[in-house]
Parts: sequence; C-alpha cells; structure tokens
Amino acid sequence: MSALILGIIVGVVLALTGAGGGILAVPLLIFGARLGVAEAGPIGLLAVGMAATLGALLGLRAGTVRYRAALLVACAGMLFSPAGIWLAQRTDNRWLGVLFALIMLYVAVRTYRQVRQAGKHASHTEALHAPPPCVRYRESGRFIWTLPCARALALSGTLAGLLSGLLGVGGGFVMVPALRRYTDLGMESIIPTSLAVIALVSAMGVASSAIAGQLNWGIALPFSLGSLGGMIAGRFIAGRLAGPQMQKGFAMVSALVAVGMIVKAFA
Repeated sequence: MSALILGIIVGVVLALTGAGGGILAVPLLIFGARLGVAEAGPIGLLAVGMAATLGALLGLRAGTVRYRAALLVACAGMLFSPAGIWLAQRTDNRWLGVLFALIMLYVAVRTYRQVRQAGKHASHTEALHAPPPCVRYRESGRFIWTLPCARALALSGTLAGLLSGLLGVGGGFVMVPALRRYTDLGMESIIPTSLAVIALVSAMGVASSAIAGQLNWGIALPFSLGSLGGMIAGRFIAGRLAGPQMQKGFAMVSALVAVGMIVKAFA
C-alpha cells in the first residue's frame, strides 16, 4: 500500500511539472520504502518509464512527437543504459546517494532560474544567437538532418542513458534542456518527444535490471501502477495547478530532498 501511494505521488508530480518531475521517484523510495539508491533506481525507472509511455502515446496521437529524433536519441541512450546499471552495482551506495543529490540540486536551481526568467522578455537577445544545429523545413516541419544535428542529439541521448542506468532517473532533466538548446522545436513538441525518449531508454534499463535479477517486483509493480494512475489523475488538474508557482514549489522540494539525501548519506 505504501508503494502504491508513493507511486501516485510521483505520477501527479510528473503530470504537474513535466518530464523532469520523475527525479523525485528514487528519493521517495529511499525515504518511504527504505531502499538504497541501487535498489530504488530500477523501480523508479520502471515507474517513470510507464508514465512517460502514456505521455508519449498521447503526444503521438496529437502529432507532436518528433519520432525520428526520439529514435536517434533513444538508441544512443539504450546503448549506455546497461553501462550505467553496471556502474551502479559496483559503486558504494553512499556515493551514489551523494551524486543523485547533487544532480537534484542542479535540477532545482535550474528550474527555479528558468521560472524567474520566464517573465522577462528575451526575444531580441535570442535573435542575435546562431540558429541551433537541428532546424526544420518550413513546409514539412521535419528536421534537416546534418552531422552536427545528429551528433548533438546522440550525445544528449548518451548522457541521458548513462544517468538512467546509474541513478534510475528517466533523463527528462537532460532531454528537455538539450532539445531546447539544440533544436528549434517549441515546448509543445519538446515535452512529448522527451517523454518518448524516456519511455524507450527506461525500457532498456528495466529489462537489463530484470534479467540481472535486480528488480524488486513486490515494490515495483504497485509503485509503477500508482505512478500511472497519478499521471492520469494529474492531467485532469494540471490546467488549474500547473504553472510558475508549481514549478517553484517543485524546485524548492527537490532542493530540500537533495539536502536530506546528503545528510542521510553521511549520517
């Protein structure tokens, strides 16, 4: 029952805050289910992957997923996700917790700064910047594939896959800023495309963990079903609650959880 409730919380947070909200899955399992990072990682990955799959399917239905770009990024991520799992099983749990906490602090600070800057006009400064490596044809909306574009997306997928296997994070906090920086996509396409990448990379990580016998199904199944239910429920209230204040709240909670993880690691 506790795993189910924790999963619902993760799903609601994902629905309200976007692809990066799944980073709270592992800390909830650490504090709520008393698991280590290496054990909580695959469970969090399964839950986030299931919720991301739902979001990606909805995006495909709406025609907002750039599926060719998602497949390229996901293939790079899927190659390196098993390497992350291998490293996680051979790294001291204390240092895994510290690394996870530092990444959470980074996500919290970046999210808070983005919310504060969102209200400022930056159109004239953005116009001075060089175009991103991945741009689209105006007529079809498809990417103009070049070597710099493919390289930027593949490297982003590599980092997302490695962190996915190592820490059990979906990689949304990597993919969303990467797609914003390296492509000319709007957020209406960035979020579902990122979710498609997360779904595919998570599937590889979960499969690798399950084959190695490192997935606790007794906790994983109720936690994942809860996250799926929370994702569906969260979508109904996202229009009323999601926004700058919700993003600020997510950043503050993430920072507090990160500090708690550091204290726990050295307690």
